[in-house]
Amino acid sequence: MKKTIKRILLAIGVIILLIVLFVIGYGYKAQSEIKTMTPAETGEIVENIFSVKDSFANLYLIKDSLNYIAIDAGNNMEVISEELTKLNINPDMVSTVLLTHTDGDHVAAISLFKNAKVYLSAQEEQLINGEESRSLFFGNSIDAEEYALIGDQQIFSIGNINVKGILNPGHTLGSMSFLVNNKYLFTGDALSLKDGRVDKFNEFFNMDTETAIKSIENITKISEAEYIFTAHHGYTDNYKSAVSEWGNKRK
Repeated sequence: MKKTIKRILLAIGVIILLIVLFVIGYGYKAQSEIKTMTPAETGEIVENIFSVKDSFANLYLIKDSLNYIAIDAGNNMEVISEELTKLNINPDMVSTVLLTHTDGDHVAAISLFKNAKVYLSAQEEQLINGEESRSLFFGNSIDAEEYALIGDQQIFSIGNINVKGILNPGHTLGSMSFLVNNKYLFTGDALSLKDGRVDKFNEFFNMDTETAIKSIENITKISEAEYIFTAHHGYTDNYKSAVSEWGNKRK
């Protein structure tokens, strides 16, 4: 009996040790990859479009009259609040949050925008309602009791702003880019920018990199787009140049 208990305790100890080693290894790798990210500094980067830097991530704000539309909601609510103060932007004036996806570094400040309606893709909902897991047995969550779901290629208006949702799964199951006023493309973690050129996003953080690479095709053939804004690798004001070599990279 005692031998059996000892074996069970030994097995449990081994399992715990393996879990601890995995967590430590994952954390070290994640921090190493995060150091390669190059988000834009906080400020007005294009007329009526503001970047908010939150450690290794950006959220963006689009001004529409007295209100703002937020693309994503950042990694740390306190940091976001401080950065908005620098911009003299009251979070109560954010009327809408468009989530490119629901990873933790994109949703942290949702509750800060207490007057905002939250939107995400219909496919992404399965990560927050328990139908699917983001990694291992863990799903995602957002601090919003209500939210609206967007379909692929769906076009809708928010105030004077026109928005088109473009589904690009791979980083997560329902990652979505937003084309604003047929000119400004917000891609979240669908891709990265390296030396002003479109490249794949960091494989370590993707759920399915092969699908993510295929999805980039959906957002590199938008003839009217002029800008690309990413969540971790800054932005470019030359869409055509940024996407020009993507086809060659696929070959």
